[in-house]
Amino acid sequence: MNFDFSEDQQFLKTEARKFLDAECPPDRVRKSLETNAGAYDPDLWQQVIDMGWVAAGLPEAVGGLGLGRVDVCAIAEELGRACAPIPFNSTVFGFSEAVQCGGSTVQCQDWLPQVAAGKLIGCLALSEQPGALNLDAIETTYQNGKLSGTKAPVTDGAIAGAAIVLARHKGEIGLFIVSLEDVEAQPLESIDQSRGVARLVFDETPAEPLCTGRTGKDLLCRVLQGVAVFTAFEQLGGAERCLDMARDFALQRFAFGRPIAGFQAIKHKLADMYVKNTLARAHAYYGAWALAGDKAELPLAAAAARVSACDAYWFASKENIQTHGGMGFTWEADCHLYFRRARHLALVGGAAREWKELLATAIEADLAA
Repeated sequence: MNFDFSEDQQFLKTEARKFLDAECPPDRVRKSLETNAGAYDPDLWQQVIDMGWVAAGLPEAVGGLGLGRVDVCAIAEELGRACAPIPFNSTVFGFSEAVQCGGSTVQCQDWLPQVAAGKLIGCLALSEQPGALNLDAIETTYQNGKLSGTKAPVTDGAIAGAAIVLARHKGEIGLFIVSLEDVEAQPLESIDQSRGVARLVFDETPAEPLCTGRTGKDLLCRVLQGVAVFTAFEQLGGAERCLDMARDFALQRFAFGRPIAGFQAIKHKLADMYVKNTLARAHAYYGAWALAGDKAELPLAAAAARVSACDAYWFASKENIQTHGGMGFTWEADCHLYFRRARHLALVGGAAREWKELLATAIEADLAA
C-alpha cells in the first residue's frame, strides 16, 4: 500500500513551495512578527486565497475546488515549511473541518461558501483555562439560542469573523457556530505573535448548534482528529525546514579548518533530526489516509501523527538553534521563528501529553478488538 502523495499532489506541493519561497521568505515572517503583534499578514493571506488553497478541500457545491483532504495536507506541509503568518490552520483545519463534519446542509451553504471565497476567517474556541481541555469544567453555556461565557486562548480569535465554540447545553457538551461580529476579542501575548491569540467574551451572543447525528463529544473528537492530522503536516514542513537550515549552516560554518558538519556531535544532531522527521512523516501519511477515507483507524492514526509530529518539530527547532551555536539564539537569526511556531502548534488542538493518552487508549482498543 502506497501512502505517499500522488503525482498530482506532488506537483501541487512543488508549485506551493515555489510560490512560498518567492512570496514568504523569512524576512516577511519576521516583519509580521515585529509589526503585527497578534495579527497576521493580510496581503499574503489574500495571495493564498487567490491561489485557491483555502477552497482546495471544500466541495464544489459550496464554491470549493473539491480536491480532498490529502491535497490540503500537501499544502499544509509547505505552509509549515515557510512558517507562513496566516490564519490557514484556524480557518481550514479547524472551522471548515468542523462545519463539514457537523453542519447541516443549510449551515454548510451559509458558511462554507464564505470560506471558499476568502471572505471569512474562522477559528475554534475550545479552551477556557490553562492546561488540558477538561470537558467537565466547561462553563460556557448555550440557552435559548444564545452563548454566554469566555474562551481563552483562541488562536486567530482577534481576526476571525466566526467561531466554532465548545459549550454546555442542558448538561451536555456540544459545538456551536457563532458570528464574532459583535463579540469582544481581547488580544493576548503569546510566544508566536505571528499567530495571534485572543480571549473571546460571549454575552448572550446569538449562536446555533452544529446539527449532526453524533453526540457533542464524538463530534469534538472527530474535529480534533482532523486538526491533528492537518497540523501534523504543517509541523512536518517546519521540522524539515529546520533540518535543512541546520545542515546548510553546518556545511558552511568552519571551525579548526573544516566544516562543523564533519564533527561527530553535529552529525549525530542532524541524524537524530532526520530519524524523527522520517518517523513523523510515516505517521502523517497514515493519518492522511485514515482521514481522507474516514477509516476506523482514524483515532489511532490521528493520535500517532499528532504525537510524532509534535516531538519531531520541537526536537528539530531546538537542535537547529544548537547547531547554529551562539548566533542561533539571537534575534537576527531565523531559528527562533520556527522554535516559536513549534511551541505554538504543539498546543493547537490539544497538547502532546493529551494525545499520548488518546494514543494509548486507541492502541488498547485495537488490541482488544
